[in-house]
Amino acid sequence: MTATEAYSDLSESLTSIYENREAANIADWVIENITGKKGWERKMDTRDLTIEELTRFVKYKSELLTNKPVQYVLNEAWFCGMKFYVDENVLVPRPETEELVDIITKDHPGGTPMVIDIGSGSGCIPISINKKLPGARVVSCDISEGAVNVARKNARDLKADVEFQVLDFLNEINWSALPSADIIVSNPPYIPFDEKELLAKNVVDFEPSVALFVPQDDPLIFYKKILHFAGIHLRNGGKVYLEVHENLAGYVRDLFAVSADTVEIIKDMYGRERMIRAIWKY
Repeated sequence: MTATEAYSDLSESLTSIYENREAANIADWVIENITGKKGWERKMDTRDLTIEELTRFVKYKSELLTNKPVQYVLNEAWFCGMKFYVDENVLVPRPETEELVDIITKDHPGGTPMVIDIGSGSGCIPISINKKLPGARVVSCDISEGAVNVARKNARDLKADVEFQVLDFLNEINWSALPSADIIVSNPPYIPFDEKELLAKNVVDFEPSVALFVPQDDPLIFYKKILHFAGIHLRNGGKVYLEVHENLAGYVRDLFAVSADTVEIIKDMYGRERMIRAIWKY
């Protein structure tokens, strides 16, 4: 089996799960990972896959056909132009989260802010902020030790200077371990449990529930805690940046408008209300 034949086989097999274009993109990613060659290079390569390459192909195909996200199969995800290690301890980084990072870094060009990230996950937010704003000091926390281990690995691999802590943010007694900050950023859990059945199988079956879901009767639980935390730890002139559920953006805006001087909803590239920026002038 050549690389081109492997690509065609995998792409066709994945159409039972994904749309044709997505199936083709996943197959292209997997075959490039296995062979180290891009699509145009593979077309010129008529050799058969080695035993090692074929073994990996069979393994990856089998895992993908269980709905396992390709990022977990390959243990890699791209975010802000950098390759992150990911596994089932952390969420797969999303493009809209890159937009949140871009907003933060554009608001503070060349700055040296103190940044607190709540909910480390793979470390994609705090590491990207550190790489784009090398003068910033960045501290990040997560309740999951597994997630923090992944984030620390990514910080080492990407040579980022970020301090990670295993910390249950909802327990206010733990807040004393965190410094005061100029910027607070978070992409917290925000999906109500009753929406679980609406999510794709590859999300529900593989991504960590603790990073996705919130109680049905209190979907703003993390935002309420972040607002209270900001009242204690945010420095004068500080800002809070949040990723939010598109159906809850108005509620989060109204929550923060009680104490922030300026609160705005920011739409993502698809026109969905997915981000909040809150500013305290004093």
